[in-house]
Amino acid sequence: MISVDAYREAVTELLGRAPVTTLPLADAAGLVLAEDVLAGVSLPPFDNSAMDGYAVRASDVAGAPVTLPVADDIPAGRVDVQPLEPGTAQRIMTGAPIPPGADAVVMVEDTDRGTEQVRVSAAATAGDHVRRTGEDVSQGTVALHAGTVLGHAQLGLASAVGLAELKVYRPLSVLVVSTGTELVEAPKPLRHGQIYESNSVMLAAALRELGCRVAVVRSVVDDVEEFRKIIEPKLADADLLVTSGGVSAGAYEVVKDALTGQGVQFRKVAIQPGGPQGCGRWNGVSVVTLPGNPVSVLVSFEAFLRPALLSAMGHTELDRRRVRARLTEAMTSPGGRRQFRRGYYTPTEGQVTGVVGPRGGPGSHLLAAFTQANCLIVLPEDVTEAAEGAEVDVLLL
Repeated sequence: MISVDAYREAVTELLGRAPVTTLPLADAAGLVLAEDVLAGVSLPPFDNSAMDGYAVRASDVAGAPVTLPVADDIPAGRVDVQPLEPGTAQRIMTGAPIPPGADAVVMVEDTDRGTEQVRVSAAATAGDHVRRTGEDVSQGTVALHAGTVLGHAQLGLASAVGLAELKVYRPLSVLVVSTGTELVEAPKPLRHGQIYESNSVMLAAALRELGCRVAVVRSVVDDVEEFRKIIEPKLADADLLVTSGGVSAGAYEVVKDALTGQGVQFRKVAIQPGGPQGCGRWNGVSVVTLPGNPVSVLVSFEAFLRPALLSAMGHTELDRRRVRARLTEAMTSPGGRRQFRRGYYTPTEGQVTGVVGPRGGPGSHLLAAFTQANCLIVLPEDVTEAAEGAEVDVLLL
């Protein structure tokens, strides 16, 4: 068997790095910046007022209360601001340019709000309520670094420094295929021996959460020629094919039968659940094949596919947050395999470690238990028993 870490590395190398594309800001949310962004302008681009009030010379209001003539009115957006003459004030709005000669702004609350002349009741110090040019970002400096995940604040900054589009790592297009003659799509009625298909629904949702573009083919029957006939024409639009089911050692393993010798290598990974895995390239498209049981699909996604996809799309933080926790009950694990068990983690106030208890048994078909979990409990390959109270690694979902 290949180790969990070695197989994860193989999947990550297979996916490589997504191409770089240029997108409008509105389409770049959640993507990763591919190159540094230089500020085209300073922020603020000019000295401006942080408050509604009056632009003054601080020396003119040092003996407050004082009354000054109001020489001008400066709304935000005015571009023809006149210099401030000594012994006068100019009424100014938040964000408006500070007039030459002024060195402070008196808040409107410290005045009588006059328009012809204004009574200033509080002294000011030079610099009061003045936003200086470039105090946030200086023109020509790096505003956003390559590798930044573009959230709403980052996109706002890009726009504020004069950009309308950004170079980002392109979202991967993923074709999701579920296989199995026993699968039926809800809400069709089930016959004895059939089950409702759920793997493609889970995978598509998980992939879209990462920002991937997803197409789905559900419930392909266990027939090699039919599999190839349906899937091959769709590969032209995909960066990655992800299948579920048909990769084990049975007599009707359609994915394994169809792709063996076609560039996809099938492996046994030292993991529970989810041992049967496969990855490679078919017709020039990256392929990752997952087992068919739903919990195996979700654990395989977390252990191998999620970090590889994040890496491919430029992310540097690839792993779920890992914490230590004390078990609320004893657990067992098969030797030589890394076990991932669904669990529920609760932080303990004032303690470094919280507590965690398993949800459901180790069976790879127990999907409902996954909906009650907020973490995966990780038992390493050399652990076969973990006592109640033992500390374990926990991956927070």
